[in-house]
Amino acid sequence: MKQGTQGSAGTTTGEAAAAAEAAAGTARSRYRVPAQPAAGEADRRRDAGGATEGSARGEHTHGAPVLPRPRPAVQRSSVRGQVLAALRTALVTGDLRPGEVYSAPVLAERFGVSATPVREAMQQLAQEGAVEVVPNRGFRVVERGPRELAELAEVRALIEVPVMLRLARTVPAERWAGLRPLAEATVRAASSGCRATYAEADRAFHSAVLALAGNQQLVGVAEELHRRAQWPLVGGGAPGGGTRAELIADAHEHTALLDALIAGDLDVVRALVGEHFNGSE
Repeated sequence: MKQGTQGSAGTTTGEAAAAAEAAAGTARSRYRVPAQPAAGEADRRRDAGGATEGSARGEHTHGAPVLPRPRPAVQRSSVRGQVLAALRTALVTGDLRPGEVYSAPVLAERFGVSATPVREAMQQLAQEGAVEVVPNRGFRVVERGPRELAELAEVRALIEVPVMLRLARTVPAERWAGLRPLAEATVRAASSGCRATYAEADRAFHSAVLALAGNQQLVGVAEELHRRAQWPLVGGGAPGGGTRAELIADAHEHTALLDALIAGDLDVVRALVGEHFNGSE
């Protein structure tokens, strides 16, 4: 992959492309989380009252839906971050089903870690609006419908479209050309047919475009909205489609948009950006 130009946010598009490829590799591994030598020891030790950590917190561990047991793959460092990434992938793929309640101790057993990093990751997802706390039970995946998805798409368009159009008038062609590796990464991710892999590459491209505005607050807010727009709908439906053909078509909009930006064709840019957000990606 060729090296990109230096962006105003302080990272090169080549580095961003490498990060996108690494994130795509993580997504392809689904939600594999580390099996550690002492995995789950803290939760298997009983306290003085004879209760496990999970039951001491009142979380039921029987009858709760669980994910398929993952293969050991991740290192011990930054377990909480790896668990969070794995849970986010499971949200995008629909393995964490809307409306279902998941117990941290049960997920921890499947991941081969203690319940603490799982609970911390779930609390982060609760702050992001992906799950909600169910007292004495665990965490319920938030149920979303088409109306919420349409609202998210509208808010994203209100934020991103004016910025993209302003950048189209001010950013030189060579800066846009430097984003080519990220656009091509979305095409490769879409070709894999894995929605989680595509979600990572898609966010990386959009974030790199917005980073040219030099406003990190803008990038952070837009990325959070983008992530929320990628969660599955009630019934397992994928936002904006989700078949391999639909993902590929969406990805090719990125390369077409770059071509128009490099050419300085504002009319085409405006049309492509509008179409892209109508597709909610």
